[in-house]
Amino acid sequence: MDVSPSRSLARRLPSSLAAGLCALALVGGCSGSGSGSGPDSSAASPSAARQDSASRAVAQLQNDYQRVIADVLPSVVQIQTTDGLGSGIVYDDDGNIVTNAHVVGDEKSFKVSVATGEKVLAASLVSSYPAQDLAVIRLDDPPDGLRAAKFGDSEKVEVGQIVLAMGSPLGLSSSVTQGIVSALGRTVSESRTGGGTGATLANMVQTSAAINPGNSGGALVDLESEVIGIPTLAATDPALGNSAAPGIGFAIPVSTVKTIADQIIEKGKVTDSGRAALDITGRTVVDDDYQPAGVALVSVERGGAAYDAGMRVGDIVTRIGDTEVTTITSLAEALAAETPGDRVRVTYTRGGATRTAEVTLGEI
Repeated sequence: MDVSPSRSLARRLPSSLAAGLCALALVGGCSGSGSGSGPDSSAASPSAARQDSASRAVAQLQNDYQRVIADVLPSVVQIQTTDGLGSGIVYDDDGNIVTNAHVVGDEKSFKVSVATGEKVLAASLVSSYPAQDLAVIRLDDPPDGLRAAKFGDSEKVEVGQIVLAMGSPLGLSSSVTQGIVSALGRTVSESRTGGGTGATLANMVQTSAAINPGNSGGALVDLESEVIGIPTLAATDPALGNSAAPGIGFAIPVSTVKTIADQIIEKGKVTDSGRAALDITGRTVVDDDYQPAGVALVSVERGGAAYDAGMRVGDIVTRIGDTEVTTITSLAEALAAETPGDRVRVTYTRGGATRTAEVTLGEI
């Protein structure tokens, strides 16, 4: 079912905000009519002027919303797989579309619907990079007039700025939600259940704009009509049975999107992830109270970062620098804050004795 966010905003935004503005005007002492009538009309004039100024500001904000939607929505597509629906963004004029790796899954071919919805287009996988939950697919026959999105600059994203999330939540193509940038630099880990990659993602943009199933791979956009991130997941609340926590969503920052997408398009794969690694595989171990107590090394890549620092199979990592490590997820989150080539102190145990090693980190 298609929706029309532009018309919806035009109907509902002015009425709700105008009600709030009227309330503010009444507190300031203006009359219900908003005019300067009464024994001292000059006393009401400043309040009426403020109300008029506020009304103009509301109208401008509404116009900004509608302009951004008209600018960007044609570049946001719906991606259909055999398992479900997701979203994507037209990356360039050659028909490349960037999306989440968990949207494409293990599939190689897809059906793509553009915002206008006149025709379903065929697309094929270029490459997927689950470690960063990003993928690129390409339209087999890009149509004339295909509009690529404009991608912004992560350095200019600020907490508090207004953003819109565009995609196909719950199969509702061309849907738009609004919110603000709530925080920057978040590190989050995806679940492997429900089709997630299990990846640990660094430098995420936190937003209050609603992100629901189907929004994944779509666009998080600022009021300059620039994509600043790809909505990827919503926080869950264990107290509510792991249901989505309202108003807490996360988007992959545009800097990461461009870095990964450019490599996939140019080389067919990611050759420089920018993600630090110990070059090991590990598993979470528990203590005598069955509480997570570290990560045991199951395998150590010969010539890799941990191996060159003297670490071996069976060692249990308990700390990266000053960050405690209790699970494989917390290890991934600690490494996500580092850069390949960084030298860090790794605390681990061997045979019950605590040791440390200075490790020059490798790359995923």
